[in-house]
Amino acid sequence: MTRNLRLAAIHSFFRFLATVDPRHLTHSHAILAVPFKRRPHRVAQYLERDEVQEVFRQIDCRTLFGQRDDALLRMLYNTGMRAQELVDLDVRHVRFSRPFTVLIFGKGRKERVCPLWHETVASVKSYLQTRSVRFTDAVPLFLNTDGNRLTRYGVRYIVAHRISQAAQRCPTLLSRSITPHTWRHTTAMHLLQSNVDLAMIRSWLGHASIETTNTYVEIDLEMKRKTLASAEKVLPKPKLPPSSWRANKDVLSWLSSL
Repeated sequence: MTRNLRLAAIHSFFRFLATVDPRHLTHSHAILAVPFKRRPHRVAQYLERDEVQEVFRQIDCRTLFGQRDDALLRMLYNTGMRAQELVDLDVRHVRFSRPFTVLIFGKGRKERVCPLWHETVASVKSYLQTRSVRFTDAVPLFLNTDGNRLTRYGVRYIVAHRISQAAQRCPTLLSRSITPHTWRHTTAMHLLQSNVDLAMIRSWLGHASIETTNTYVEIDLEMKRKTLASAEKVLPKPKLPPSSWRANKDVLSWLSSL
């Protein structure tokens, strides 16, 4: 457990203590004033579109686990859901008729409905048909090798395994640590690059605050380049002093040859 996690637990206790026993209010406020340790803010990593495509190209959907991993990664990329939200899904949470949707239970058991692409639904259907599961069954959507509900660690292993396969043909994947949460960042970035409104992305991902969604704008280099290019058009061309013939090496070489 890290220092900040321990301090958060202590803060929680003294907030509770201050409400049940006002005699300790002054002492509680002193404890609550202890600040958290600052840590560097890391830039979120995400996959480029060609990297995502390469991951799916390397999955052999002729096998049961290939079908499962294809459906799982499509669901992650389509919805941007967290790993825990993914493993909590039951088959009945997916709507297999139009409009295709999935019911997601987020942090604090907050529900949200996310639309699904036809390709995602088709992949999930193919995987479930190999399990002889009805689309209305209250059974886990994704299973591990033992036939039990997949865990967050299982999802992390699947992502690492499929990234390792794709890295043989896509070397840019070798230098980064790709986790299930990286897929969540990838979904957010690709929605942003497709000009989807920030409020819609916030609803899509289940962010509690729009400020969390705004961080993706800061890391999109392509959008920064476009913004810079548009700013350059506003500025007038610089009035540079006329170039001197002494700075032209070709002229000096020509003069030396005379």
